[in-house]
Amino acid sequence: MTATIRFFVFLCILFISGQTRAQTRTPAGSEVPAPASDSCDGVFLSYTYKTGKIIPPTLKSDPTRQAYRFESTLFVLNNDLEELKSWRVFVGFQHDEYLVSASNVVLADGTSLPASVGNGSVFAGYPNADLKTGVETAGDLTQMSVQVDLVGTQFGIGAPDVPLPNNISLVNDGWVCPKPSNQGKSVRQVCCSRDPKFKSNVTLDEEFLPRQDGDLTIMYDIIRTYESNYWAQVTIANHNPLGRLDNWRLSWDWMNDEFIFAMKGAYPSVVDTSKCVFGKQGEFYKDLDFSTALNCDRRPTIVDLPLAKTNDTNLGMIPYCCRNGTILPPAMDPSKSISAFQINVFKMPPDLNRSILSPPQNWGISGRLNPTYKCGPPVRVSPSQYPDPSGLLSDSAAMASWQVICNITKPKGVSPRCCVSFSAYYNESIIPCPTCACGCPANTDSTCSTKSPALFLPSQALLIPFENRTTLSTAWADLHHFPVPNPLPCGDNCGVSINWHLFTDYRGGWSARITIFNWDEFSFVDWFTAIELGKAAPGFEAVYSFNGTTLNGVNNTIFMQGLPGLNYLVAETDSANPQKDPRVPGKQQSVISFTKKLTPGVNIPGGDGFPTKVFFNGEECSLPKVLPKSNSHRFGSSVLISVILAVAVFLAMQ
Repeated sequence: MTATIRFFVFLCILFISGQTRAQTRTPAGSEVPAPASDSCDGVFLSYTYKTGKIIPPTLKSDPTRQAYRFESTLFVLNNDLEELKSWRVFVGFQHDEYLVSASNVVLADGTSLPASVGNGSVFAGYPNADLKTGVETAGDLTQMSVQVDLVGTQFGIGAPDVPLPNNISLVNDGWVCPKPSNQGKSVRQVCCSRDPKFKSNVTLDEEFLPRQDGDLTIMYDIIRTYESNYWAQVTIANHNPLGRLDNWRLSWDWMNDEFIFAMKGAYPSVVDTSKCVFGKQGEFYKDLDFSTALNCDRRPTIVDLPLAKTNDTNLGMIPYCCRNGTILPPAMDPSKSISAFQINVFKMPPDLNRSILSPPQNWGISGRLNPTYKCGPPVRVSPSQYPDPSGLLSDSAAMASWQVICNITKPKGVSPRCCVSFSAYYNESIIPCPTCACGCPANTDSTCSTKSPALFLPSQALLIPFENRTTLSTAWADLHHFPVPNPLPCGDNCGVSINWHLFTDYRGGWSARITIFNWDEFSFVDWFTAIELGKAAPGFEAVYSFNGTTLNGVNNTIFMQGLPGLNYLVAETDSANPQKDPRVPGKQQSVISFTKKLTPGVNIPGGDGFPTKVFFNGEECSLPKVLPKSNSHRFGSSVLISVILAVAVFLAMQ
């Protein structure tokens, strides 16, 4: 009986184990596929849409503008044999996304979150900008990869549809990415590989990336470091032959609750430590006198000091400091193409270690009437070296250095701040600056037209502010039977205008006259203008009242600046009789001569004698869309015109 029971139990065990093996055995040909990242021997990228929901208000009448919350994940994995330094990934958002938060990254163009990213955006790793290899980490995914959690708002894509980007790609130099593929409805992924045609100048044993070129470079060098604070030197260098900054304003984001305690060579635009006193900084630094600190904003704005502070022992004494925020092109003065200052930064826990150093992020810089710059993220480079302050022949190296690259951009929807008018010896009318060339107020429908073309002008009108030209311009239109819209066109609203006048044209050469008008309330010191002329530029001979030269490395461009002692373009001022006469702009004028020996076949009146681009202090100006045409009645009505204009000017003054 006992043997029979044991045999029965044994049969039961065999049956149960067989059933278990049968249930757990995977049928042939249906193995679970390995993750797609395992088959990628380069850099694997994936974008996963996790969840979303509708956001009020509900727009039933316009579902394309309905807002939805989205939560997504961007995953970056380095499966390559080399470390991926300063990784950057482009995500091609396409649904007017507005990004509210993103972990482990910053926007590579220096924009602070929240921000609109509907046209796509490049992410840069922060605080860990580098991804190590599996070989050097024994396959540690925490060092090989990064997961970015994204939260934001998108428009028009509700369930069951999924708002995926149209592209994801690695934008580091030397990498190529094919078109991404979909994994189901919610995942888009791609494997990027090295470009075999790319020639790198970085060797494998180099610790830092090489320094890059840009229109403007900013160095953030740690020169002294302590447990709770450090001193950094910030150096701004201009490398663009047409780039410039006036009264520069530099800003960034502190990422770890840092604050500015002291500075030399520059100063915060606002001195305010209240956020420290009532915040976590005040709780930690209980014995610190915050009345002597400078700024506790998360995003401070730094401005340059005036010239008078250059040799101030407390605020100045820094090479290249204290120039009223003016940074000139290197061609004008190499010594004035650099600006520098030093800053004392206090840190917060858990970064209280002299070796824990982290630069601020999201850099931005702007000027008064200058180009628009977009700045990338700080990139760790080899430590900068400075001449020893004691006068020894040796150099002193920084503790750590980061480089920020800023390039000139033309953002959509941003108006220029200067404009150009055209005129010629063969036509009595001035082709004025375009309507709203530098933008127009929002509510102008009842007062002026933002779409009607500007009225042609007599030459006298160039010296009169726009608001005083109405009588003169309408009289000129009536005289020449030009159409007059109702309402009249709005003004150009530009602080600086430039008139290019075709002066003469003869067999062996030609000449032009350039006049610069300053309608602003501030003057321009060390001003410059640059004229791009196309195929007529090689015939340039001389500028008679300015310093003028062709620019090396810039095609067909003539660079002009004021002569010594005449480099000051004054602001608009009151006339001698302010009660009767309009205000008077600052003005500089010169004639430019050209030869035709080097440019046979140029058609000066046909367009070759007019610039294709005009720059003032680095800002590209708005140009007219038409050129002056030949006018056979130029001389026949001169007496009548003079009488009518005299009456019109008198009425305008009244």
